[in-house]
Parts: sequence; structure tokens; C-alpha cells
Amino acid sequence: MRYYLSLGSNLGHRSRHLAQARNLLQKAGVRIIRQSSVYETEPVDYLDQPWFYNQVLEVEAAKSPIALLYLVKDIELKMKRRPSVDKGPRVIDIDILLAEKTVVQTSKLVVPHPRMSFRNFVMVPLAEIAPDLVHPLFHLPVSVLAGMTGDHSRVRKVEEAHQAQAV
Repeated sequence: MRYYLSLGSNLGHRSRHLAQARNLLQKAGVRIIRQSSVYETEPVDYLDQPWFYNQVLEVEAAKSPIALLYLVKDIELKMKRRPSVDKGPRVIDIDILLAEKTVVQTSKLVVPHPRMSFRNFVMVPLAEIAPDLVHPLFHLPVSVLAGMTGDHSRVRKVEEAHQAQAV
């Protein structure tokens, strides 16, 4: 099944954390098809914290959405993500944004991600790699939704040279 994942980090060496998450996903059998640039993004909701590095991946995984959720939560634990303030600082955050045209609504997982279309840090990188992708509930392309977030937080692409240092 094809998925879109959002990766974010705002503690420690943010670029390395994103790279480590991508590596762990691949080691677990998740194939990365496309990846957005890395963006430095202003915190949303809980503002008293460092800026994030965010990235969106298009991946393919032979897993159900709930099985993929367990995998990404396991990766977050391996990377030493610890519970903190809701929406607060974190070494890594991996969210399932979309699962093809599948809609999931359980107590553990909601797909499409319920806040994705209201967040610049998700929609800008998603629009970079999948502008024509149609949201399964809103029936609008990502490129259109990206301009309708209502989010005024800043999102800026991290320079390629700066990213290369993380490798």
C-alpha cells in the first residue's frame, strides 16, 4: 500500500534524526518512493520550543495502516522519543498522513490525518512531492489545500549544503 508520512524533529541534530528515521523505515521493509526537501518550520500550538525540521515521504509498505502505525511508534521508541508536553519538543515524530484512498477512524489511528490540511509544515512539503494528489475526504488536490491551511506559521526550505552535513 502507498502511504504519505510526515517526519519532524526539533531536538538535538534534527537532520540526523530525520535521516535515522528514514533509514529505520527502510530497514523495516518500507520503500521510500519520493521524499520532499527538508523544511525548517515554526512551532504550532505549543510555541515555546525550538523550530522543527520537517519532511514528507511517499512510501510503499506491505502493511495495513494499523501495522504501519505500530512500526512508526516502534521507530520513535528506538530513537528515544519520550512523552512530554502535548505538541511539545521531540527527537522524532512520524505521522501517517494518507493511505492511498483509504479512510481509517479508530481510537488508535485516524487517516487521513485530521489536522494535516491545517498545517503548513505538512502541506508545503506534501505539495512539493504530490501536488496533484487528491485528498480522499475533501476531494481537492494537495496543491489547492496547501493554499487554504489558514496557518500563518513560517516554513522555509533548508539549504541543500546544510542538509549534506547531516549525512
